[in-house]
Amino acid sequence: MSPLVAIVGRPNVGKSTLFNRLIGRRLALVGDAAGVTRDRNYADAECDGRSFTLVDTGGFAEESDDLHARVRQQAQAAIEECDAVILVVDGRSEATSLDIDLASSLRKSGKPIVVAVNKIDTQAQSPAVADFYRLGIKDVFAISAEHGLGIADLLERICELLPAPSPTEARPEDGAIRIAIVGRPNVGKSTLANALLGEERLVANEQPGTTRDAIDSRFTYKGRDFILTDTAGIRRQQTLALRLEQFAVIAALRAIERCHIAALVMDATEPAVDQDARIASIAEERGRALLLVLNKSDQLPASVTQKALRAEVKYRLKFVSYAPILFTAAIQRLKVHKLLELAGMLYDEFNFRAPTPVLNRLLQQLMESHPPPLVGGRSVRCYYIAQVGTAPPTFAVTCNAPELMPDRYKRYIINRLRRTFAFRVPIRMIFRERPARRSAKGARAGD
Repeated sequence: MSPLVAIVGRPNVGKSTLFNRLIGRRLALVGDAAGVTRDRNYADAECDGRSFTLVDTGGFAEESDDLHARVRQQAQAAIEECDAVILVVDGRSEATSLDIDLASSLRKSGKPIVVAVNKIDTQAQSPAVADFYRLGIKDVFAISAEHGLGIADLLERICELLPAPSPTEARPEDGAIRIAIVGRPNVGKSTLANALLGEERLVANEQPGTTRDAIDSRFTYKGRDFILTDTAGIRRQQTLALRLEQFAVIAALRAIERCHIAALVMDATEPAVDQDARIASIAEERGRALLLVLNKSDQLPASVTQKALRAEVKYRLKFVSYAPILFTAAIQRLKVHKLLELAGMLYDEFNFRAPTPVLNRLLQQLMESHPPPLVGGRSVRCYYIAQVGTAPPTFAVTCNAPELMPDRYKRYIINRLRRTFAFRVPIRMIFRERPARRSAKGARAGD
């Protein structure tokens, strides 16, 4: 599981600029899923061989009249969910009461913290950095997020502060199916988890989870082993800040990193809102199987049919339209164990291996009936396909010009794979050129 590094600070100090600067220099955004438009507030990063996830808390905060309260909420979310924190301050002014308040909250957590004194664009401004040592944080860096000054040293220190990789944090490979219950607050996540664990026929026990003392519930249902993580119950003493909607995403990042199946619980009376889409996008980008759970379905008005609501959810979340939809009423335990049956099926699809001859017959049919369009007067030809990985299923297509393959044709191949093998999980595609062409390129380069 990747460590989380949060960028926090009061408004207008340059948090998002720093986030974008780090992405531009050292980080690579995970590619957008087709069909969804959203603000991105997190990105995968790698430094000195260590991977971590960078979170811009400024993107999660809602406008509020109580500025102090909003800043404290951001700090609390960082304390509870992240492994290290970058506190961004404005170097063009002295430390404000908000800066001091925020630094005090962060220090009490015992988490690693660095102070990024932003907007130090010239050497003449450097003396202003000294004022921020009174925040009581040892690591203080002068940076200019806009111009890229001091960024390398800041990132190097962050990587030094990250926790060492632990094999216990990896997803289990003992055959147990790990399900993460994720979603917005007050949609019934804990009620659903309790309903799943409350049946006498479920043999359950609790085991330690991550270094954050999360409690995973391991149980057996119809001969299959499951591990259930309820993101609402990871912290027994949850603060108000963590119950706020904007921070559900940070908790979901943690749980989704460790699961095979993400069960996204939504309120059936208000499904597929922006926050639901954001959490669904995390699961898709992380390559996790996704199950869309429309809870509180017993509260739907008689005028709303499940068929119509299913179509509406698939339209709003069209970038994960492949994911199955389950209607539940957790309080009444209506269809809650159907979730486990679907999770078992998704897990099997997640680890499915397609026969190579069947794949290549399918590819040949596609090339003959609907070949790729001409690009710049050149035709793109696909020669063969093979599955090169599972969890999620990953396929490599060998062609003459992979750089010219249009995105719409890539989606066309993925959709045909879904139809052929009834995939309801993410699919990854790799397009590469023939070895002979690569060798010829190398020979020409050496001439």
